[in-house]
Amino acid sequence: MQTKANNVDPQEIEKFSAIASRWWDSEGEFKPLHLINPLRLDFIQQQCDGVYGLRALDIGCGGGILSEALAKAGADVTGIDLADAALQVARLHALESGVKVDYQLISAEQFATQHPEQFDLVTCLEMLEHVPDPAAVVKAAAQALKPGGTMIISTLNRNLKSWLLGIVAAEYIVRWVPKGTHQHDKFIQPSELLRMTDAAGLQAVTMTGLHYLPWRGFYLDNHNVDVNYLVSLCKP
Repeated sequence: MQTKANNVDPQEIEKFSAIASRWWDSEGEFKPLHLINPLRLDFIQQQCDGVYGLRALDIGCGGGILSEALAKAGADVTGIDLADAALQVARLHALESGVKVDYQLISAEQFATQHPEQFDLVTCLEMLEHVPDPAAVVKAAAQALKPGGTMIISTLNRNLKSWLLGIVAAEYIVRWVPKGTHQHDKFIQPSELLRMTDAAGLQAVTMTGLHYLPWRGFYLDNHNVDVNYLVSLCKP
């Protein structure tokens, strides 16, 4: 379903649409997502006591890396995004993989209005830092979540360290992501995110940081949320 949405940055859509065909190239621009996806899935599984049989909504699903992983783990998954090129790639890859995911071209706000309190799990990973009004997306995600359901959000903290690692290192030194992928002023501090989730009626359960060391790879650390971080929340 197509929709017009105010809470979208056309430049962000254009940026990701230009490289949409490479979503599933594990050595391409989206390599970091492929590397961290097992960690993200494990974290989600732990927070939900398993996702098998759950109805899940993946907001900002892109090419479907997380959506497919959730579906393979037994969830009934709907993935939504406003980048049509990415959704076309996601649908094609799902067909090739034999994985069932319902992909829809629609904003989180409109989708939540149409499907209030219908999902056991709502995920919104690496997406909030790319929209003009992240609080509106959080509110919509909470609206789509059932009482007692689980929401998982991941984004980037805003500080000097995140600028050095998330932009300078990732985009210019290691070159894991294309230059211009992120704007540091759009990064969200944990206190800011929690104000958004509080306003949406959600309760924080746990928060953990995502880190990388050359000799260790990616790992989670509950004591350090300086750069990338994940938050698990529940809806009373």
